[in-house]
This record gives sequence, C-alpha cells and structure tokens, in this order.
Amino acid sequence: QVQLVESGGGLVQAGGSLRLSCAASRNIRSFKTVNWGWYRQAPGKQRELVGGVTSGGVTNYADSVKGRFTISRDNPKNTVYLQMNSLKPEDTAVYYCYLDVMTYSAWGQGTQVTVSS
Repeated sequence: QVQLVESGGGLVQAGGSLRLSCAASRNIRSFKTVNWGWYRQAPGKQRELVGGVTSGGVTNYADSVKGRFTISRDNPKNTVYLQMNSLKPEDTAVYYCYLDVMTYSAWGQGTQVTVSS
C-alpha cells in the first residue's frame, strides 16, 4: 500500500505564493507509467483537476490556473510539487494529490489552501 503525504498548505494573501508537496511512502520509480495529478475541492463545489504531469514529463493545467501554477517532480524523492503563484481568493480549496501507476492509484489526505483578499 502506498501512502501519499501532503504538506505545504496554509493561509496566504492574494497575490502571494505557496508550494505544496506530495510524497509517496515508498519507491514508485520502478513503474514505467507514473502519472501525478493535483486536484482541488472548494466548499460546495465538485473536485476539479488542477493539473498533472506524466511519466514523460508532460504537464497539463486547467485554464483557471494556467500561467500561475506549475507542477514539478523530484523522482528520487518520489515527490510531486505544486507551485502556486499569483494566488487568488478563488483558489481557496482543499488540494489533493493523486498518483496513478496503472496497477493501482492513491490519493493524498488533502491540504487546505486559503487565500485572503
């Protein structure tokens, strides 16, 4: 069983930055397909895809965060990051990381991001 542990959430003012981390509890680099995703869920709203990165390093982002958020990986650490810049109050949500290695998948526990105006 793989556990995903998230960190880095908190309170930040609009226009500020925050960096979220998501670390897998064991080595997942042996898998040929390792896809990471970041999702978020605001109160009263459905969980939505923020972006992701594939095994090949290809990233994708929701239009709402494109140009402001960046997903990166540190493969030796089995960790994915979400760098969030120019934060807006509407970015306030619980953020979840997601790991898909085809044979199984896992979700992080979620971390709260609150952006004040």
